[in-house]
Amino acid sequence: EDAPIIPISGQHAVGVEPLLWAMEKFIPTPPHDLTKPFRMPILRSFDVNPPGTPGDKIRGGVIGGAIIQGVVRVGDEIEIAPGVKVDGSGKYESLVTEVVNIRAGGRNVEEAKSGGLTGIETKLDPALTKSDGMIGNMAGSPGTLPPTRYTLSLEYDLFEYVVGVQEKIKVNPISVKEPLVLNVYSAVTSGVVTKRSGDRIEVALRRPVVAMDGDKVSISRMIGSAWRLIGYGRIVG
Repeated sequence: EDAPIIPISGQHAVGVEPLLWAMEKFIPTPPHDLTKPFRMPILRSFDVNPPGTPGDKIRGGVIGGAIIQGVVRVGDEIEIAPGVKVDGSGKYESLVTEVVNIRAGGRNVEEAKSGGLTGIETKLDPALTKSDGMIGNMAGSPGTLPPTRYTLSLEYDLFEYVVGVQEKIKVNPISVKEPLVLNVYSAVTSGVVTKRSGDRIEVALRRPVVAMDGDKVSISRMIGSAWRLIGYGRIVG
């Protein structure tokens, strides 16, 4: 409602500057603190080695994402959490590796900071990063990442109607033992509600997430044969 309408043609490069001005005016770029420790939710991960690459030519795994604070440089040591599952324990162990190369803006750079997408080549075993295997992890300066959480306590709000369906379906209250899907940064995890009191729930997660108190979470439930967005929450413990 009352949103500005800006004529634009990307093909003819007309109206681009007014569009950028309006975006900055109505959706301001959030402040980025370069003095804080490096932190980046991982959105993609790759194995860049073609089949048949000789062992002495294999390059380490690549992770990609959007840096949310701090600066990362070639040669830095970084930590990735939750990391990998420890056999049989149900617990996860973070990974520590070194930055070998950084790619941003279509070129190799010595350092990267907030703004745009960044690809980071590491010394990780590429078997860990192939086929987006590291999506949902958080990369950051060692010892500075948020805690790994196996349960989430949320203050939540539900929408009036389910999002993503053609018909109007009212959102019913969340119930104990109900399965939910939660999105936290780039992580998508499922869990079961173990407690509910007023506008708070506690969810036991199938896969842990790395997050701080106050971080936002989207909440989905199974509607028909698909997970649909029904509300959002804020981590309180």
